[in-house]
Amino acid sequence: MSKITAIEPLLARVGIRNQLLVKVSTDDGLVGWGESGLSAREDAVAATIRHFAEFLVGKDSNQIGRIWQESYRSQYFEGGRVLTAAISAIDIALHDILGKRLGVPVYQLLGGKQRDEIPTFPSAQSSDLDALIEKARVLVDAGWDCLRIYTGEFNGDGVFDPRRNLNQATRELIALREEFGPDLVLGIDLHHRLSIAETADFCNRLPAGTLDFLEEPIRCETPEAYRTLRAMTNIPFAVGEEFASKWQAAPYIEQGLTQYMRLDICNIGGFTEAMKVAGWCERHYIDLMPHNPLGPVCTAATIHMAAAVPNFSWAETRQGPTEDLGFHDPELFPVQIPLEGITYRVPDRPGLGVEVDEEKIRASQPTHVEPPHLWRPDGSVTNW
Repeated sequence: MSKITAIEPLLARVGIRNQLLVKVSTDDGLVGWGESGLSAREDAVAATIRHFAEFLVGKDSNQIGRIWQESYRSQYFEGGRVLTAAISAIDIALHDILGKRLGVPVYQLLGGKQRDEIPTFPSAQSSDLDALIEKARVLVDAGWDCLRIYTGEFNGDGVFDPRRNLNQATRELIALREEFGPDLVLGIDLHHRLSIAETADFCNRLPAGTLDFLEEPIRCETPEAYRTLRAMTNIPFAVGEEFASKWQAAPYIEQGLTQYMRLDICNIGGFTEAMKVAGWCERHYIDLMPHNPLGPVCTAATIHMAAAVPNFSWAETRQGPTEDLGFHDPELFPVQIPLEGITYRVPDRPGLGVEVDEEKIRASQPTHVEPPHLWRPDGSVTNW
């Protein structure tokens, strides 16, 4: 038995925004690191982690599945993204500890690796079409055969006009397809800002074969809305980064409402929950396309999960040459899994394979980072 002696959330400024890490310590001297995925609401997650620490300190750190259940079911109101983001960070840290204790990489705890490297897709965005094409060329010339753009841009004053925005996105996608031909896998992130009608109209404007995947076009609370949209277009959907449990993922898997599962291991419940969703997806021939917009701990967890599942397409990377976000600061994370060309090589170090400079993390100065608050031209609030 190896008892948990401390669970501590650590909020740090890393690059252009904050990262919430969790440090779990045990009585045999091991330390594990996890990361929460609920960006911009880190204080709420940190408070939940402190609540969990009140009853998890003293528990056997090897009983990871039991700890997951107790954390999830120990309050009358189960679930929700704040709770599962906290559970995710703790679960990842416990896997890190167990891998270190046994001297094996985390993927060995999940059944062993099924691939040696993890293919990725990067992102490109620009309000200028020529500049966007040049960014895409940089990525294609670097070897990527899959990339994603964002849905145009919103005005600096926070106004999001869906019609104008989608007209711009239509022009961009058609130009990119003409420029790079059929071999490039091309997707767009709509960031759940649209209605069913707006999304269907957008899809109908695109020539057949323009788009390979459509990411998060509408909000996910209502699966029936996705069922309606699924009947209105044949473009594959990439949905799931907002899911906070297997129960939330269930209708999307069972009803064929997504063709790529965009689960985020730092939100859905860590390895314990992510592997259950991955197996469920395999039964329905759905590949994982993990959401991975955070730091080295999230990236490492994503890589270990991706290595251990058979049904996998690409992992999101925010380390491409067209983005300068600073999320993988080598001063704060002196040992991490590097992006080698267009892939992550599956590591063989025990645990996650990430080392954190705790002193520098503690010395960083996190500041509140608020996502853009958007509204439509008529003044009504819309999603970021």
